[in-house]
Amino acid sequence: MTTNSQWNGQFSCFDLVARTADGSRTIVRVGDLAIGDGSFVVMAGPCAVESEQQILKTAEFVAAAGARVLRGGAYKPRSSPYSFQGLGVEGLKLLAKARKETGLAIVTEVMSESDVEVIAEYADIMQVGTRSMENYSLLEALGRCGRPVLLKRGMTARLDELMQSAQIIAASGNPEIILCERGIRTFETATRNTFDIAAVPVLKAVSRLPVIVDPSHAAGVRSLVPVLARAAAVVGADGLLVEVHPEPEKALSDGMQSLPFDEFEDMMCDLRRYVVISPALHDMRSPLLMAGGVN
Repeated sequence: MTTNSQWNGQFSCFDLVARTADGSRTIVRVGDLAIGDGSFVVMAGPCAVESEQQILKTAEFVAAAGARVLRGGAYKPRSSPYSFQGLGVEGLKLLAKARKETGLAIVTEVMSESDVEVIAEYADIMQVGTRSMENYSLLEALGRCGRPVLLKRGMTARLDELMQSAQIIAASGNPEIILCERGIRTFETATRNTFDIAAVPVLKAVSRLPVIVDPSHAAGVRSLVPVLARAAAVVGADGLLVEVHPEPEKALSDGMQSLPFDEFEDMMCDLRRYVVISPALHDMRSPLLMAGGVN
């Protein structure tokens, strides 16, 4: 895909993350996992780490279904001060235990530059949430953290503003950046956000960075997550960030948009018709697969 000339001035100024003349792309490596190499990488897990049983059970299942990265929030930026705010360092320790038992890499959100150092001790990928995309002191700190960064698009941000934030991270010393389209706020209220499907091919045209999609936050409605995931795969995304929970109806955060295990497995089966999913780490078989419930 070639960059349309009308975008040159808008995006080419971000020289550290813009598409190069030779078309080379950034491949973000996490251990033996490559993001942006042409395979489709699925990051899955609960919105928030709630307990050891919850996170370990989820990690084992998503790994068996083909996910390569476990997502889970230890620190949760919530709109209400009365909502669950996360387990903090204890949540990070539980994520590390899940990684040890399953081999999955860990992605978790960092909210403040003061937390970067401690989270980097546990996380393989540092996530910047939508509310923090323009927290420039945080972005600069992440440029020095020595870990890849997953940068979510701000809920009201233009694509050039997303690229600007990526440029700040790269200029601070860290070129290992993954862009994430997670839906933007529009006048539509049927979904939590509006999935900007055009953002994926545009970012792939103007940026050298991998681009993934978060269909859970784009939809806010569980039943829409698989079809938005399919759309992301079809338009060329490098992977997904999906919320999965063993009992979504009991989730302390984002239960309405979290997939139960069987629906996540169905989604993964469907996606294999459109993309090459990065191979699972282990020759594990989930209960549904062993029972012959999914082909």
